[in-house]
Amino acid sequence: MPTIRANDLDIGYEIRGAGPPLVIAHGAATTSTYTFGRQLAGMAAAFQVIMPDARGHGRTRWDVAAGFHADWLVDDLEAFVDALGLGTFHLVGYSMGGMTALGFAARNPTRVRTLVVAGISTAREPRASVVRRLMDPARIERDEPDWAADLARLDQTQGPGAWRNLVTAVAADVATQPLLSPVEVHGITAPTLVMCGDRDPLVPVDQAADLARTVRDGRLFIAPSAGHDLTNDRAELCATAMLDFYRSTEVVARARAGAVETAREGSE
Repeated sequence: MPTIRANDLDIGYEIRGAGPPLVIAHGAATTSTYTFGRQLAGMAAAFQVIMPDARGHGRTRWDVAAGFHADWLVDDLEAFVDALGLGTFHLVGYSMGGMTALGFAARNPTRVRTLVVAGISTAREPRASVVRRLMDPARIERDEPDWAADLARLDQTQGPGAWRNLVTAVAADVATQPLLSPVEVHGITAPTLVMCGDRDPLVPVDQAADLARTVRDGRLFIAPSAGHDLTNDRAELCATAMLDFYRSTEVVARARAGAVETAREGSE
């Protein structure tokens, strides 16, 4: 896996496919290949899919004892795409990565060709309360030993005890992170698909619907009989929803990319 220096980090990343760039921001204590593994073939057939590891995850080494904040993840993403020389790109984010994607799109609206966010809202609750309960290391080891074993792989790249420290830090950040205001969310101009499981304990359907209404050009997909892990719970439906979204917004996305390129050439 290659790395690139950005925002004082050596960010590990993976690339699949060829075509217009599509960047995926993964969720907490997981990977893009897990969350979107069953949609990845379809995306890679149409896009160059770029999957960076967030700080403290995978091969992007970071000691969370030095802090872990949602705003830093937006800074990291901005520095990463700059280092790759990406002017505009399609952006996908899941859960924690969904908040990163929203933050980036609010900060840099013209750089995002399209936006897909899954399993995220801009409300504090019930997300903070559920994350605090689910991300408790003792509970994970007691109630979900298979997940604990999977999380332990983080220790191989991040150091002993890393996964316990990471999930604790993520829960603390969700409880205190600054939230995007409705004005900031409305400033997201890219065509946006908001995806949510109808049984997601972190993101009630009404919150997902509110997010889809608040962005400038929003669409809503609710996956039936799906929880927070909707892209695996209802993999085929999610794949269809995403590919339909990309087909329906292709002309707009191309125009957005062209407008930025024209503006850049005019300023040179």
